[in-house]
Amino acid sequence: MKRERLEDYVRTIPDFPEEGVMFRDITTILKDPDGLEMAVDGLCDLVKDLDFDLVVGLESRGFIFGVPLAYRLHKGFIPIRKKGKLPAETLSMRYDLEYGQAEIEIHRDAIKPGQRVIIVDDLIATGGTCEATCRMVETLGGVVAKICFVMELQGLKGREKLAQYDVQSLIEYPGK
Repeated sequence: MKRERLEDYVRTIPDFPEEGVMFRDITTILKDPDGLEMAVDGLCDLVKDLDFDLVVGLESRGFIFGVPLAYRLHKGFIPIRKKGKLPAETLSMRYDLEYGQAEIEIHRDAIKPGQRVIIVDDLIATGGTCEATCRMVETLGGVVAKICFVMELQGLKGREKLAQYDVQSLIEYPGK
């Protein structure tokens, strides 16, 4: 049965991974053809009138939504990977996690100066990974035309780190 809203395809699991957290599970969007279609169509709608060259997706769930978006709009797709996963020369960027740091990479030849990109991921929480991705795109001379998320946890204030960019989410949850 087709549901009316994308939110209706998201499974919420209370107290995971720790007590007090409401985990928003996208696997229930992915396993339902109507939910998946609604998510990809929604992302396409967010960028339908935008002039851009490439879709950049963050490992790993940004790949799930970014590739069909790139395919549908006949754009190239650029993966942002965890350190050590890309075979050619890379640009790396460190960013802060709640308890430590992580590092992501992009191929140095992935984006040409002046190319306009949209960045896609499943979820914005604290915004650290996406902020690092924006810095990498700009270091390579690219322009971040828009950032799109399937879900946003507004209580973690990730959008504040991305305040200088055009950011949109298909679903917004007020808490964490």
